[in-house]
Amino acid sequence: MTATERALDRWPPLAYAELKDTLYAVHMWTQVVGKIRLALTPLMNHWWNSTLFVTPRGLTTSMIPNGSDAFQIDFDFIDHELVIVTSLGGRSAIPLRSMSVADFYRQVFEVLARLGVPDPGILQVPVEVATAIPFLDDREVRQYDREKVQRVHTALLRTQIVFDRFRADFLGKASPVQFFWGGFDLASARFSGRRGPAYAGGSAPNVHIHVMHEAYSHELIAAGFWLGSDELPQPEFYSYAMPPPAGLADATIRPESARWIATRGEFVLPYEAVRTAADPAASLLTFLQSTYDAAADLGGWDRPLLEERPQCDCVRLPSTSGANGR
Repeated sequence: MTATERALDRWPPLAYAELKDTLYAVHMWTQVVGKIRLALTPLMNHWWNSTLFVTPRGLTTSMIPNGSDAFQIDFDFIDHELVIVTSLGGRSAIPLRSMSVADFYRQVFEVLARLGVPDPGILQVPVEVATAIPFLDDREVRQYDREKVQRVHTALLRTQIVFDRFRADFLGKASPVQFFWGGFDLASARFSGRRGPAYAGGSAPNVHIHVMHEAYSHELIAAGFWLGSDELPQPEFYSYAMPPPAGLADATIRPESARWIATRGEFVLPYEAVRTAADPAASLLTFLQSTYDAAADLGGWDRPLLEERPQCDCVRLPSTSGANGR
C-alpha cells in the first residue's frame, strides 16, 4: 500500500468536544429533512421509511413520492450544499454554512414550494434530544465547520462499508444500514424471525412509546455507530439484543477494548480504539461478529438457517447478451 493509499484509508479523529457545535447544527438539519421523508413515505416496518442513507458525498433521503412524481434531498458534504432534485427536472441547492436552525428550515420549505412540493406539515419539534427547541424558535447561529463535517462523513463512510460487509453474511431478515436522524446514529439490525415481547423499556425524549413498540416488535440484534453527547462525550460503536438473552452481560467478546455497559444494556467499542487499531475495519468487524455470535447463541437463534450461504465460484454473473457481449 502506498503512502497515499494509507492516508486515504485512515479513520479520522473525532473528538466530541471539538465537533459538538457543528454536530448540533447538522443533527437538527437532518431532523428537518428526515421528518419530510417520514411525512411523505408509506410506513415501513420498524420505521425504516424514515431514515437517511450514507452516500459517497454525504447523506440522502433517497426517493420521496410527491403524488405521481418524486423528489430527493441530499446533504452534500463535499461541496457543502443541500441539494433538492425532482423527477420533473427541478433542481435547487442551499449552501451549507453557519446559520440558525430556523433559517435552514425556512430555506428548505421555500425551495420545496418553488419546486412544486406541497408543505408536508411536519412536526416542527426535534425528537430524541434532551432539550427540544422548536425549529422556528431555534434562532441562534449554529456553527458549521466544513473540515469537521468532512471528518464525520469519512467516519460514516468507513463504517458503512464495514457494516455492509457484515450484513452480507446474513440471509435472514435484516435492515438496511441506515442513518437514524433522531438518535443521530448509523445502525443496522438482524432479526431472528420470531416476534418479540411487548416493549417495556421506556422511550427516548419526545418519542411516543408506540414508536418503540413497532421498532422492537420482533427479536433483533442490532449494531451501530454513535457520535456522542454531552453526557457521553465520545463516539462509540455499540451492539445489543432486544430482548437481551440471559447471560449476555457475561459473554466473552472481542476486541479487548470492547466492554459491556450494564446501565445501557449493550456492548460498546470506542471509536478511538478502532481508529488507532492496526486494521480498523478488521477490528470493527470482529466486534460486530463476536457480539452477534454471543447474542444469537444465547438467544437460541436458528443460525444454520439464517446464515446459510450459497456456494458460487463465479466472479460475476455471466452475460445474457450473446457471445459478442452486445
